[in-house]
Amino acid sequence: MSRQVFLYDPPDRFVAGTVGLPGRRTFFLQASAGGRTTSVALEKTQVAALAERIDELLDEVVRRTGGNAPVPAVAPADIADTAPLDSPVEEEFRVGTMALAWDGEEQRMIVEAQALVELDAESEEDLAEAEERLLQDEENGPPMLRVRLTGAQARAFAKRALDVVNAGRPPCPLCSLPLDPEGHVCPRQNGYRRSV
Repeated sequence: MSRQVFLYDPPDRFVAGTVGLPGRRTFFLQASAGGRTTSVALEKTQVAALAERIDELLDEVVRRTGGNAPVPAVAPADIADTAPLDSPVEEEFRVGTMALAWDGEEQRMIVEAQALVELDAESEEDLAEAEERLLQDEENGPPMLRVRLTGAQARAFAKRALDVVNAGRPPCPLCSLPLDPEGHVCPRQNGYRRSV
């Protein structure tokens, strides 16, 4: 079976969002264009890492081009997307590997999210080699979401993604672990329940 690639070049919308209550949220990347929508699930830490790496890569592009690339320093307010995910949210796959690149000719950020795949490997070296083969296998690899964004779209995506990650449960002022609405057992209180 050939690889399924969900390509959005360009997307009408590309956002990170969640489904569920804080503490039990499921994180998604969602791309849409031309009446079709693709949603892929991932971990909170993956969303945070993606947003941070996008900002770092865009900063590097600006630095290397001496400010001549069409990349804003901050996310433009006029294209901020605060709307919820498009419903229904139907998971195409769970993300395992992500990749970023800057296309200097087209002046576009390329974001790829590839499905999680179980690999049999005897060593770390074998595992790295197997992962690299999967990334390079355009014909038979696992499903992939590929999105091409302008610099402004990429900055807006990164800002929203970080906002979504930070919108979860507030941290305990003593131990910094997340507080549940019912409170939590705080290690700094010697195991006593701390109420919100």
